[in-house]
Amino acid sequence: MILADGDVALRPIKLRDQREWREVNRRNRDWLRPWEATVPPPAPGGPVAQRPTYRQMVRHLRAEANAGRMLPFAIEYRGRLVGQLTVAGVTWGSMCSGHVGYWVDQEVAGRGVMPTAVALAVDHCFRAVGLHRIEVCIRPENGPSRRVVEKLGFREEGLRPRYLHIDGAWRDHLIYALTAEEVPDGLLRRWHRTRPERPEHRAK
Repeated sequence: MILADGDVALRPIKLRDQREWREVNRRNRDWLRPWEATVPPPAPGGPVAQRPTYRQMVRHLRAEANAGRMLPFAIEYRGRLVGQLTVAGVTWGSMCSGHVGYWVDQEVAGRGVMPTAVALAVDHCFRAVGLHRIEVCIRPENGPSRRVVEKLGFREEGLRPRYLHIDGAWRDHLIYALTAEEVPDGLLRRWHRTRPERPEHRAK
């Protein structure tokens, strides 16, 4: 399955992406580190958790996807892998909800890649998967990530203190949310209507 709009595409992340994924991640170490999830210290006498290898990560994502709890995607821009987007924590029953996490190569930041990727994922979740609500949890200090959801019209719902272990400590997160009723014509269509005109598309 591939979700695409113009130069941006989402597709399932694969084991054979390892070399390209590692290279993009390595180049963006300093850019990503303040926002990456970390493992809290173990309780006294408890086991020490190890960061998974790339292969372990992909196998875990696949297992969660097969169980209906996750949708893991690689983000491509003009055919090149530039990031990752995951719809996780998928809950069914009376909730039908999930939350989106993402990262992108700094080289393509500011080109509309991430808002387009999020819009593609949200539309897929609402229309094909059957979810009703999508959340995005963002550190208050993460201005670029907040701008992504604000451009797309997500509602800010409040602060969850010490919500996730990020960059070595428990960090507060702002919660943004969107429900299917708020975008009856699709989030991607709304993004196309409201996004700033790109320089290459301006009349000469």
